[in-house]
Amino acid sequence: MEVAPTQPVTWLDFLATESVSFDERLDRWEAFVANLPPQECPLKHTFPEGMYVREIFMPAGSVITSRIHKFDNPFFITRGKVTVVSENEGCVTYTAPYSGITKPGTRRVLLIHEDTVWTTVHLNLDNKTDHEELLNDLTYVRQNQYLPCHS
Repeated sequence: MEVAPTQPVTWLDFLATESVSFDERLDRWEAFVANLPPQECPLKHTFPEGMYVREIFMPAGSVITSRIHKFDNPFFITRGKVTVVSENEGCVTYTAPYSGITKPGTRRVLLIHEDTVWTTVHLNLDNKTDHEELLNDLTYVRQNQYLPCHS
């Protein structure tokens, strides 16, 4: 009996396993990539009246797991190419220029193919300028049982 050669498992195969929930898959993925060297992804924060604009630069080869969004917000990819896996979007590849809407509850894994600039725009009716406070107002982190600090 001839056995077909086994294909290597890719990051996408890991996330596509349907025997567990999507959040469980992302938790396992986060725990796996937590052992990789951290990626430098510079942020730029601007605060027009009533808004918060957050721009992130993600270098090619990066793999990023997002926080979970609490509200609808527009996003714009002005440079680069990125494959996104999320429960809402499935698995899609976006190439700049691209714009879309992030829905509440969205949590993404992003594989950055080319240096990418991703910008989000959020309501900021209190005109806060502390980007850490705004990050916690707009998003949250799922408790991950596979990470030692459960962050």
